[in-house]
Amino acid sequence: MVERIILAFCFALGLLILLSLYRLVTGPTILDRILCGNIIGTKTTVMLLLIGIMYDDLGMFVDISIAYALLNFIATLGASKYFIRKQQEFQQENKGGEL
Repeated sequence: MVERIILAFCFALGLLILLSLYRLVTGPTILDRILCGNIIGTKTTVMLLLIGIMYDDLGMFVDISIAYALLNFIATLGASKYFIRKQQEFQQENKGGEL
């Protein structure tokens, strides 16, 4: 019974990941796309924990999900910082050309 509930939650998370993937592809700005990538990583972390509960080996899956969450967080911060700097440089170049 518990396995069916967990599989239903995993299926629902999979659908939400697909919706986020659509937003990732069609996002209006690059920062929206980065945020959707972070959302997908967070949902994947939760899905890993649910799979760990289902297989009665939560300890191993907690370690994997913590490592995955940290990598996801660092990648999001790095990409955000990179693209914000690029945007600021682009704005400064255009501002300097107008004067």
